[in-house]
Amino acid sequence: MSRATTKPDLVIAANEQFDKLCNLTDSMSDEQQNAAFGNAMAAAGKEAHWGRDRNVRDVLVHLYEWHQLLLNWVNANRRGAVQPFLPEPYNWKTYGAMNVEFWKKHQNTPLMEAKKMLNESHENVMILIETFTNDELFAKNSFAWTGTSTLGAYCVSATSSHYEWAIKKLKVHIKTSN
Repeated sequence: MSRATTKPDLVIAANEQFDKLCNLTDSMSDEQQNAAFGNAMAAAGKEAHWGRDRNVRDVLVHLYEWHQLLLNWVNANRRGAVQPFLPEPYNWKTYGAMNVEFWKKHQNTPLMEAKKMLNESHENVMILIETFTNDELFAKNSFAWTGTSTLGAYCVSATSSHYEWAIKKLKVHIKTSN
């Protein structure tokens, strides 16, 4: 799927990928949904997330936390409280450590709660996206606080692209848990 470059494409892609993610998760047995990822998951790729996330809940709360980053960043900047997308002390070179902190934060979050949180945060992100025009989302320099990227690029990253990542990861879990 190509990366959205318009508001209608963003909305469609985000909702379609979210539905695919939910359908994939729902298609898994309760055992698969609650099982720890097998050793094959940690070896499935070189990126840190293959070793970090250990179950379906970990993947879902990761998505939830990135929704929170987007929502908090946009809402703060809209109020005039200029802040970067990534909270202090993190930057684009160190955000892996932030992801580990998100992982730690949710080790006692039950799977059903993670699902509920993700559903609500997806809905909140989609409501937020609807408040912007196509140009505000995808024209360069619409907002000083987006830097050299567009707001839409951040929205794509926090929705459809991230959902595709999660789907890929859960498909590996399904394959390796049989």
